[in-house]
Amino acid sequence: MDSKTPGLEQLDFRFDGRRAVGSFAPVLVGVVGSGNLEVMMEPGSAGACSFHVETSARGFGAIWEAVCRDFQERHGLAGVDVSIHDMGATPAVVSLRLMQAAAELPGAAP
Repeated sequence: MDSKTPGLEQLDFRFDGRRAVGSFAPVLVGVVGSGNLEVMMEPGSAGACSFHVETSARGFGAIWEAVCRDFQERHGLAGVDVSIHDMGATPAVVSLRLMQAAAELPGAAP
C-alpha cells in the first residue's frame, strides 16, 4: 500500500509469461468512473506480465491477485505491463476489461 495517494490502495503482481507479444502501441480500454475501471497495456519486460492496480476499494488484494492470476493463466502474456485504475468494479468487469485489452494486442485471436 502506498501512503502517497490518500484513499487509494496500490497493488503490484508479476507473473511469468509464455506468449511474447512483441512491439505494440499502448492499449487503453474502459473509463474510470463510478463502479468502473480502465485498463492500459503497454510493452514491458520480456518473459513476464506485470500488473499495477490502483483501487479505491481497500482490502481486496487477494481477490485482485486471483483475478490477475486467472487472466494470466488463460492468456500467458509476456512482455506486457498492465495498469488498472479502479473505482469499485466487480471481478467480472475487471476480467472483461482485461480480455478487451488483450484482444487489441498483436497476434490476438479473432
